[in-house]
Amino acid sequence: MATQRFVNALIARQQGPNPGFDHVKLLRSLDDLPECFRHGALAIGNFDGVHRGHGQIIRQLIALADRVGGPSVVFTFDPHPARLLHPEQPPMPLCSTERKVELLAALGVDAVLAYPTNREFLERNARDFFDHVVISRLDAKAMVEGTNFFFGHDRSGNVDVLRTFCGEAGLLLEIVEPIVLDDEPVSSTRIRRLIASGKLDEANLLLTAPYRVWGTVVRGAQRGATLGFPTANLGQPETLLPGEGIYAGCAWVDKQAWPAAISLGPNPTFAEARLKIEIHLVGFEGDLYGKVIEVDFLSRLRDIRQFDSAEMLVSQLHRDVVRVKSVFDSRYERLHTA
Repeated sequence: MATQRFVNALIARQQGPNPGFDHVKLLRSLDDLPECFRHGALAIGNFDGVHRGHGQIIRQLIALADRVGGPSVVFTFDPHPARLLHPEQPPMPLCSTERKVELLAALGVDAVLAYPTNREFLERNARDFFDHVVISRLDAKAMVEGTNFFFGHDRSGNVDVLRTFCGEAGLLLEIVEPIVLDDEPVSSTRIRRLIASGKLDEANLLLTAPYRVWGTVVRGAQRGATLGFPTANLGQPETLLPGEGIYAGCAWVDKQAWPAAISLGPNPTFAEARLKIEIHLVGFEGDLYGKVIEVDFLSRLRDIRQFDSAEMLVSQLHRDVVRVKSVFDSRYERLHTA
């Protein structure tokens, strides 16, 4: 399973500086591409979140790359085109470009071209986009896309247009049907809806790896330390935040995984209405201020609620930590035995 492969890569991460991802090349330009990344199999798309449907595309991409004897290359957009075309209400991304590369690397691609997107580029018509990107720059020999693939200005190109273009250019083309779970296709939109509702257990079943946010630790009220549960306060991430609640998670600090109790929302017990992301790293000792940490949201434990006293809150926090450890151990057991 893709999720297990990603966990294996996380295990490898602890054994050295990113050994699981060193083979993947992140490209930022279509100009002067190294020859080793041309003449292969290509998949184009946003790949936001890198979900199981994307994983199916990548598996077929790698197989097709082997068939044509070239590299497997993913072309994606940075930023997401919607942020340029609909700046008034763009969808919050599910992952950063760096995280996307990491996830695609774990699935086995050879290169990711995260193209610095601008309006001029998005105004290319379908034929011009295909000729410029697929033929002229990448000289691809094969392509893999999903059934809902669109390209070119105003999404004028679809899979039927792509099939015609590939046939004219002599490219192999495979169209991948969507993965359907619980009578609904797996999609970034569906996952975004689940995460925003706090349904992380359901969302993670659709992703190739647990949902992750990252941010810089900032100073908070330091009230957690006085209660015996010191917390790292995360600055506002640039990706979608789950719905308010208490979550079990995994915090990554300097490539080390820690069980994490995550509070996302206000603190009504102390009359604080502002939304905060507070993370208690179970067993961790040290100063995290100014550090960038990554946090996997594994499972939602409960609602945020007001307690009649600090003592009652502390009692609940002890129970939360027990559940956090249980969730962490069940998801990342192999991290302890690697």
